[in-house]
Amino acid sequence: MRKRNDTVHYSAKQIKTRIARGEDRTDWKKVDAVTGSRLETSIHADVDDIQSEPDWTQSIVGIPARKDHINIRVDHDVLQWFRSNGKGYQTLMNNVLRAFVQTRQQRDARKSK
Repeated sequence: MRKRNDTVHYSAKQIKTRIARGEDRTDWKKVDAVTGSRLETSIHADVDDIQSEPDWTQSIVGIPARKDHINIRVDHDVLQWFRSNGKGYQTLMNNVLRAFVQTRQQRDARKSK
């Protein structure tokens, strides 16, 4: 991919000066025209906004465990399935492995009793 050279950098002072001169690109008339009910309607229409109370039963209290960097070989179809779930597929793989370990630990604990 070719590097773009059209990026402009401004200091915080330069940005404040431009805003003071009215050079920001925000359409304040459009912002002021939004009514409370219209804003609420747009919020409720957002599919990414969670409208219900989160399920905290699966939450984990405390600091996350330290992660180790390893290289492993995984079957192609298995890796493709995890990657098809999008960003965070490595975390998903870790969660699946953690669930497997926890079930084995529970099973071993029952056997030792």
